[in-house]
Amino acid sequence: MVALVRQRSELALAGLRVAVGLLFLIFAQYKVFGTQFTLGGGFQFWINRFLEDGAYPFMVPVLRSFVLPHGTAIAFLVAYGELGIGIALTTGIAVRTASVCGFIYMLALLLSANYPMPSDYPGGRAAFWQYFGASTDHLVLALCFLTFIFGNADQALSARYYLLPPRRKPG
Repeated sequence: MVALVRQRSELALAGLRVAVGLLFLIFAQYKVFGTQFTLGGGFQFWINRFLEDGAYPFMVPVLRSFVLPHGTAIAFLVAYGELGIGIALTTGIAVRTASVCGFIYMLALLLSANYPMPSDYPGGRAAFWQYFGASTDHLVLALCFLTFIFGNADQALSARYYLLPPRRKPG
């Protein structure tokens, strides 16, 4: 019975991993195979929008003085980073490494894009709603990445088991 529950849990976690991987492949495909995001100013458009609409105050100087001046290089890093995360999660290869990168990326997006404007949210200045309710789009993916880091998300639906020899268990 315990083995069946464990197998179902591994399968559910792997299904979530593959789904998040597919999302990242979708995010990456237009950035990698098109030029609007990387070379056409699309990345800079989003950074400027973050600056106007909701970067955390301590992130504003970072976005203005570092990210925007290096926008094209960072746009390529974002595009190919999303592609790498998507491939890793979908195939089940290097899941923890990709998840650490994905977690850092989601935190960077959360801090760059999710500072709540008091007039935008119900509840006035209710800190919990403002700071956590406003950031659920990036926070949920960050929590998925944390789960993949600390769980065994590569135990099922993983090409790793077909390509690499099985790991020996200690003892």
